[in-house]
Formats: sequence, structure tokens, C-alpha cells
Amino acid sequence: MRTLASCAASLGLATLLTLSVDARAQEAADANAPPEVAVVPACAIADDHDGYMRCHAWIVTDEAGNVRESSPLDGPAGLHPADLRDAYNIHKNGSKETTIAIVDAYHYPTAQEDMNVYRKQFGIPPCTKANGCFRQVNQHGGTRKFPIVNIGWNQEAALDLEMASAMCPKCRILFVEADNNHSPNLGKAVDTAVRLGAHVVSNSYGGKEHWSPPSEHYYDHPGVAITASTGDSGLGVSSPASYPSVIAVGGTFLRRDASERGWTETAWNGAGSGCSQIYDKPKWQHDKACARRMAADVSAVAAPSTGVSVYGPTGHGSGWMVFGGTSVSAPLIGGIYGVNGGEVNAAQNIYQHTENLYDVTSGSNGQCDHKGQYRCNAGPGYDGPTGWGTPNGLKAFGDR
Repeated sequence: MRTLASCAASLGLATLLTLSVDARAQEAADANAPPEVAVVPACAIADDHDGYMRCHAWIVTDEAGNVRESSPLDGPAGLHPADLRDAYNIHKNGSKETTIAIVDAYHYPTAQEDMNVYRKQFGIPPCTKANGCFRQVNQHGGTRKFPIVNIGWNQEAALDLEMASAMCPKCRILFVEADNNHSPNLGKAVDTAVRLGAHVVSNSYGGKEHWSPPSEHYYDHPGVAITASTGDSGLGVSSPASYPSVIAVGGTFLRRDASERGWTETAWNGAGSGCSQIYDKPKWQHDKACARRMAADVSAVAAPSTGVSVYGPTGHGSGWMVFGGTSVSAPLIGGIYGVNGGEVNAAQNIYQHTENLYDVTSGSNGQCDHKGQYRCNAGPGYDGPTGWGTPNGLKAFGDR
């Protein structure tokens, strides 16, 4: 059974989204299963080796592997901020006293300009260095020497900055650029973000758990919401999402329907989940078939087939694209923590306020043993791919 990662490696540019479960079997079991779309990874899959992180963004393409850009006449394709805020019942805009930090690798020279094209398109006030809303620094907090440019990580950063903008329009945004995607450098960037006052730090990347312990301490900041995507190759554990101090964010397939909510969700078959082989279970987590840390804690839209609008680098300037992956859900959830602005204790708030989440009860990201079916299958209550569910307002995202 082929994962999205193995498909991309063998096909090169574009691959159909057929993750860790067979698409036809999924559709037979679940009428709401996401359709296949052609995608390309923003970050090279070859980067995912010992000591290095790969970002979890996927860009919708045509079947030849060409990024599918939206026509200026047609407007941006994909879900817009109003869609996301409506789907997750977010009606407040946050405060300029709250800072959301985005941590990514390499330098993105047009970050401010691209983010503000997105914000202007959707009626969000500008966030610039000049008005004190936006700050862009290297992993040490400086502005004199930035890393080299990497278009894939730039695309990831565009997605992250714009999801934070969509969910918390009034929040300040701090963009911290690690020297490269080596785990300790990204970790040092997280430390810098917290030192510079971030209430939320969003991390849309991950790597293999077995070499991650030397970096765990970088992500342990009591009182700060540290979000991390769970991965995009289906059932399997990724760090930093598996750290007990981190809020592990899984993914869903989100579409409109005729319900009172107006939206319905199933587990995205690419969302990572699983039982850590290394890290202790937090005292507030009580699932029965995993003796150690279990991911995810919460989730939001991630399926590329119901992806989000992004304005960013295309390889020949900047343009409108559609993105998916748990790189969407991590900054989206981070933005909601920013809107709430209240006290955070890792993911404990989520587990204490499960009534304020939309339970996701169908969909799968793989095959797991019969004693731990919830590790890979969505169902009532807690499950691996979606955690306790998706946001229904602010109350599960920090005590005020």
C-alpha cells in the first residue's frame, strides 16, 4: 500500500493524492471521502532524513505537475478566510497585544508583500513592519544576516503567515527564519520566538521520532501555545508533534452541507497519527491503547481537495494557489489560540473542553490493530487522526 510520500518519490513532480489507504476502498466505506487531486510537495521529500525536518504543505497542480494558479479574473480558488472562520465558529478578531510566531526554515524575501496581497484580497487590514504588526527575524532574533532562499520553504511560510492572518486578523505576526531545516536550528528559532514575546508558535513541519529527543527542550515553553502538524503520510508518528509539551494538530476533509452548522468533516486520509515510542503520556491524556504520548490532540482542514487559498511564490514570481496538508491545520489552530489569547497549558485546555469541539466520527488514515482502532479511524470521542475534533468557537483554546 503506497503512501503519498512514496508516490511523490516515484512519480517526481505530481502525484494523485492516494495516501495510506486505498482511495476506492475509502470511498466505498465513506461517501464523504476526499476525491483525488494532483499535488506536489512544497518541500522536497528527500529532506526528510535523520536530523532534518520536512514541511507538510502540498500544492494542488494539474496532472502534468504544473502549479494550478488562479486567474485574476476568476478570483482565488480554495477556501477563503470567511469560509474558515464560519466553519469553525470564530467571530472575534484577536488583539494587537497578542503575537503569533511562525517558524520556518530559510529566508523568504517577499514575505511581507505576499502576505499583504492575501490580506488585502480578503479585506484584512495590512500587517507591516511600518505599522508595527509584522516582524521578520533570523533564528537569533536579528535582522542583518538572513539565511539563503528556498522556494519550497517560502511556499510553506506563505501558507503559515496567511492562515494566521485569516484566523486572527488583529494579532501581531512574528516570522522567525531558521538557518536551514536541521532540527536544532528550527528549535532555536522556536526559543527565539518565545523570547521575543510570542503567545503562539506555529510549526508546520516534522521528522522521524527516533532522532528527535535532542530537540525536545526547544518546544517546552509553559504558557505558550506551541502547535505542530502531525504529518501527511497517514498513520505514523512525527516529531515535534509527539512532544508532550506540543499541541499536535491533525487534519480533516471539510466541505459544505445542508446541516445546521453548514459544514461537515471526515478524517483526512493523509493526516498523521499514532502512539509515540519515546515520550511519556501527559497526565491529561487517557486513551487506552497507547501507553505513551498519542497524536493528534485536535484537527482542522488539511485535505488538498478542499484546500485553502494562498498567495505566494510560484517559481516565476508570486500568484494564487491552493494548498493542503497538516501545514494548513497547524497555523489555523495557532491563529485560534491567538484570537483567544488566554492562558495555555500545552494541549490540556482541549481535553478539558471537548464539548466545545466538533466531533469528527468517520474517515481513516491507515490500518491499525483491532485493539487500537481509534489510532487510525475516526469515531465518536477521541481518535488519532482528528484528536478530540475541530474548533467550535474559542473555549477549547485557552482559559480566560
